[in-house]
Amino acid sequence: MMIGALDAPRRQLAEIDYALLWSVLMLLFAGLVMVYSASIAIAEAGRFTNHQPAYYLVRHGVFLCIGLVAAGVAFQIPLSLWQKYAPYLFMAGVFMLALVLIPGVGKDVNGARRWLSFGFANLQPSELMKMFAVLYAADYTVRKINVMHDLKQAFAPLFGAMVIVGILLLKEPDFGAFVVIISIAMGILFLGGLKARLFVMLIVGLLFAFAVMIIVSPYRRDRVFGFMDPWADAYGRGYQLSHSLIAFGRGELFGVGLGGSVEKLFYLPEAHTDFLLAVIAEEMGFFGVLAVIALFALIVQRAFAIGRQCVQLDRLYPALVAMGMGIWIGVQSFINMGVNMGLLPTKGLTLPLMSFGGSGILANCVALAILLRVDWENRQLMRGGKV
Repeated sequence: MMIGALDAPRRQLAEIDYALLWSVLMLLFAGLVMVYSASIAIAEAGRFTNHQPAYYLVRHGVFLCIGLVAAGVAFQIPLSLWQKYAPYLFMAGVFMLALVLIPGVGKDVNGARRWLSFGFANLQPSELMKMFAVLYAADYTVRKINVMHDLKQAFAPLFGAMVIVGILLLKEPDFGAFVVIISIAMGILFLGGLKARLFVMLIVGLLFAFAVMIIVSPYRRDRVFGFMDPWADAYGRGYQLSHSLIAFGRGELFGVGLGGSVEKLFYLPEAHTDFLLAVIAEEMGFFGVLAVIALFALIVQRAFAIGRQCVQLDRLYPALVAMGMGIWIGVQSFINMGVNMGLLPTKGLTLPLMSFGGSGILANCVALAILLRVDWENRQLMRGGKV
């Protein structure tokens, strides 16, 4: 619909991409239902939740409402304004990442310091940083478009910025967010015209760096070895993954039914956050997981289709933003699904749009509102109007 729309009669163009909109809304609603299903037992047993079964449901619903309101506001902002303030948003993100590491300011949970506490809620800067990275990397690439053949001029400054972000994220530690942000930056550079030879060299260098970081860190090394054979230490480092795989096995084709998961009953840690897909697999089965994958694939496809349309309309910054959003959602959802299925080492990454977490829901809603804004501006231009 998107690419062929350039040749379609203007009166036939819809105001927005409804395939994208409905995919997002379906995942948000399904996430709300599944977060409640996955968290009801732990909420009822928890002291800090006042033994309220709907504790996480209510909080997730509030986060979702805030996210949708923020998305409505973000949709009203022209892409030219996002581009103008992209460097400042990126600097604000770096400042918040540094703020998290200050003792007494950043909130420590399970040995990780990733949150800023505001009493009624916690803010996770790394989630917002993913969106800021898309906006900044797209702006940077547009400014460097004429020197993309030169590694020093095209890559070195952005590499310096990513090193700073990486150091801060690894101090938290949040290796998963670091991988996603690096993927965003590299993907946007490549789409912006970075030479294939230079791109391959950088990828090889990054893979080597990741391997070194895993080898020198006993914590990461244990996670990798635990992922390779979770049953070798099913009650230790392979505990989470082994129970996730049990949930997938119990679900079979059609699942045990909504609310029928056994693994969420204190067996599978983080069932309503990092391992929500395992609960979906157990309760909704293979076809439920397939539906979730199909919706994420559709969002990524629409993002790249919108980006390609921007290129046809000679709108480079919006094109890179749209595709960058697609890379972000695609990479993070792929990693989360891979972790849940035992295809990738365990990482602290939530499933976008679905898992419990206010910062993630807020960032995802705003990012996809920006994507819808890109599409809306394209349609206005195709009608012969102004944006």
